[in-house]
Amino acid sequence: AKNLGTKIIIEEVQDINKKKERFIVKTNRKEYLAKKIILATGFEKKKLNVEGERNFVGRGISYCATCDAGFYKDKTVAVVGGSNSALSTAILVGKYAKKIYIIYRKGKFEDVEKKYIPEIEKNKKIFPLFNSEIKKIVGKEKLEGIEIEKNKKKGALKLDGVFVEIGGLPNTALAEKLKIKIDKEGIIVDNKQKTNVEGIFAAGDVTNNQLKQIITACGQGAVAANTAYKELK
Repeated sequence: AKNLGTKIIIEEVQDINKKKERFIVKTNRKEYLAKKIILATGFEKKKLNVEGERNFVGRGISYCATCDAGFYKDKTVAVVGGSNSALSTAILVGKYAKKIYIIYRKGKFEDVEKKYIPEIEKNKKIFPLFNSEIKKIVGKEKLEGIEIEKNKKKGALKLDGVFVEIGGLPNTALAEKLKIKIDKEGIIVDNKQKTNVEGIFAAGDVTNNQLKQIITACGQGAVAANTAYKELK
């Protein structure tokens, strides 16, 4: 992008307003005028919000099994959550780790694809812990374990890592200010990545595309950029 002359500005966008056929983009430093805008503000994984979580991000706490599963060969880990993503994470991590706990606050897995249940049940490495919640994450230089509450009884587990899979939220704050239509998955776009507000496009994990992956985000970005370019031309 830089080789093609793209100017990259590292500033925080605080507000966007429409004035006639232009948009005023206000950052923490100055204002910019634009004819078209592509929102690519992403998707943020939900956090556990327990003591010790922030201290061990990247040192035992992970929000991406695809990125980090390979680091836990022959280790003991926990996966937090009871969704499809949590179960698929446990299966993926099970290819490397020697023992995986699935920590889920409810009494059974609900609203998950049926194919995952027999895989979990037959995998001798995976141990679901229902009616359980992490209360604290402990360690020194890196994560060493967790304090847990199961059926209202307190306990502890020695662990090398924790994969957090409790869902996430698209970063739609700017879109909401602009009255862009949103559903539970994110910004609603058409097949040209247009939103309901003329001149504003959206791409990537912030959209209502259900597959939140880099490959789909890049594809949407290409479509949005091409559509905006043609309209400007």
